[in-house]
Amino acid sequence: MQIHDERFGVRVVPAGAKQRALLGALLVRAGQAVPAECLVEELWGGQPPVNAANALQAHVARLRRLLPAPGPGGPRHVWLRTSPLGYTLSLGPAVTDAQRFHRLVGQGRELAATAPGRAVEVLREGLALWRGPALQGSGQGPICSAEAALLEESRLRALEVLYDVCLRADRCAEITGELEELVAVHPLRERFHEQLMTALHRCGRRAEALSTYDRARRRLARDLGIGPGQVLSRRREAILHSCEPAADSADRAGAGTAGQGGDELGVLREELVRLRGHVELLRRQQRELSEQVARLTAHHPCGP
Repeated sequence: MQIHDERFGVRVVPAGAKQRALLGALLVRAGQAVPAECLVEELWGGQPPVNAANALQAHVARLRRLLPAPGPGGPRHVWLRTSPLGYTLSLGPAVTDAQRFHRLVGQGRELAATAPGRAVEVLREGLALWRGPALQGSGQGPICSAEAALLEESRLRALEVLYDVCLRADRCAEITGELEELVAVHPLRERFHEQLMTALHRCGRRAEALSTYDRARRRLARDLGIGPGQVLSRRREAILHSCEPAADSADRAGAGTAGQGGDELGVLREELVRLRGHVELLRRQQRELSEQVARLTAHHPCGP
């Protein structure tokens, strides 16, 4: 989480975790008034300081000093406003990496059907903006956590579009390594498995493509108690019979995981995977909170 003033080539990184959490929450809700109580929860969770309002005001004042100064001779842009409704961050002419990412992915989707080579370049440019997890260092508050999850899902869907376009442009060899890494990190995301199978098959690596299906089938059965979906199963049948299914993944470039107006079951399966990820996140947060309560209780033997 950092501020980059391109006029002077200056990068400012808020020093403290609370400053980064405040900046992250205000960026997520840019242009909207964020109530003070929401920001208090974002910064301190269920354990705010005694005078939370004053502590928040102090952090806001420090953040104001970090924001870029107005340009010489230009109109004064007020970045951070205070009102009875809360605090509002106004971006003005500034652009966030997330906005640039969404714009480039949109352009890549539009180019996919007519200029796949150019679409690949644009999509990779957008994905190159990712230098780590979304809103890294902004804490685990509800505003930033929810936005980070949405941004990560957008990144994965952009990767799906990218590899569909690469398959359309017959650039299979250059993506097999990337897809192998992705299926290792996201073993329950069937689209990556299907795209890897397609790329391997087209590179003449039929046995490896079928082995990819078997690994996906075993993992889905073990972790979710379900079998492969129709898209993955059709891909396997196409490879076994050395043909391409009618609804080839490359023909669905930019259409999303299940295709527009298509595989409802695939959508439900993806939702199941996402919900499982949310459950794991909640379990981890619950464990961390339980450990924190245990530590505090140890210092107060008489309890609350």
